[in-house]
Amino acid sequence: MDLTGGFTLDHSSPTAVPSCRAPSPGAPSIGAPSTRAPSTGAPSTGTPSTSASSAGAAPRLPPQGGAGRRAERGSAGGGGGGLRARPAVTELRLSAFAGHRSAAHALGPVTLFTGPSGSGKSTTLRAYEALARLSAGDSLDEVFPDAADCVPERARPDTQGRRGFRIGCTVDGPEGPVHLDLAVQAEPRLRIVGERLTGRGRTLLATALRDPGRPTVQAEWHTAGATPVTRAPFPDDLLGTALLPLRVAGKTPGQLEVLAAAEQVVVGLRSAFACDPRPERMRAPVPPGEGRLRRGCGNLAEVLHRTHTDCPRRHHRLAAVAAAGCVGPVTGLGVQELPEGTVRAVLERGGRPATPLARLGDGELRYLALALTLLTGPGVLEMDRIAEVPEAMQSLTLLADGLDRGLDERQVGELLGLATGIAADGHIRVAGTVGARAAAQAHRMPGVTVVELSG
Repeated sequence: MDLTGGFTLDHSSPTAVPSCRAPSPGAPSIGAPSTRAPSTGAPSTGTPSTSASSAGAAPRLPPQGGAGRRAERGSAGGGGGGLRARPAVTELRLSAFAGHRSAAHALGPVTLFTGPSGSGKSTTLRAYEALARLSAGDSLDEVFPDAADCVPERARPDTQGRRGFRIGCTVDGPEGPVHLDLAVQAEPRLRIVGERLTGRGRTLLATALRDPGRPTVQAEWHTAGATPVTRAPFPDDLLGTALLPLRVAGKTPGQLEVLAAAEQVVVGLRSAFACDPRPERMRAPVPPGEGRLRRGCGNLAEVLHRTHTDCPRRHHRLAAVAAAGCVGPVTGLGVQELPEGTVRAVLERGGRPATPLARLGDGELRYLALALTLLTGPGVLEMDRIAEVPEAMQSLTLLADGLDRGLDERQVGELLGLATGIAADGHIRVAGTVGARAAAQAHRMPGVTVVELSG
């Protein structure tokens, strides 16, 4: 069955695996022409209607969106509504992506992937981050500069030499489970050839490549007004779901349903921050600045300089975490301003001389950087903030490939305990990869989901 809207990934592969969380009946053919009402309950195609030209700018959620309003009502009502108001990715699907075939992984508040070398741990997080970047408005070539490496090795090209890959996710929130599935052509030219957004048993958005000579796909979305379905061309290098808030007026119940589902997916995916601390970049003093932690954490001292002043409560808590994971007595985390105008962070040792972070081991530096990420939020991390949605309705998702790299058992235990404690209030989620020793340790910790991948 061709699920890619115009090319076959691998004739031997099964159809896309539906979500294990309230899936729509049957796996839809992504990008297939909609000539009749599909089994998921989508309305039959109505009279074509025109729309504005495709927007190439990074999408932003309009303040009038249905998901935001419903989230506000949920969080104000108490009784756990605040937790439900925060969209979160609860399943990741790698239907055909690199070495993964027909894989669907449920994601809990803290999820760790483990397995032998070559089992696809890092690739799994790469797929998650790719969806997050596409939802933030990044173009396909920015997200997949080496797209050919994402195509399954056994995927045979069709008669026109086309091959590709398929990924997807489920985002839970006020609208219930909403499923996003994406088919990407990697060869001979990178483009999105099929996208499907479904929720509550209904296809809300479907796109298909109709004319290979044009840089567009034909999109149609649920309207439920005088015209059951609206059609318009979308660019083939941007995620259509992220463009919907710019293209849908929100005047009919159907349009509001589409907007709310699209916003839930975008908010849930855009909350991701990929953190990969590089100790070799964290030792040198840095100039004070905006104080937003970068992916490699090379500006750790700059961020500590900011949290020391702006977030004293979190800063003191980080100092307590540092004392639990660093060698020797630690009474605080300090920041020294140097004559050349730079700052450096130090471990305060009570009556003993302070220890500059430059003197710490690689594991200690990685431990401090990951702990800082867990204790802060989007405002202190260098990530695309969703200004239109209140922070109380967002949940940060930390993506940490090699979370246990360079860490000892004590440090891993402290980080996982911190992560599960913070995740309990719904403000943070963690998806990471670990080795066998850390996985065995995580198996014994409540609140941690361990996913075993095979080679």
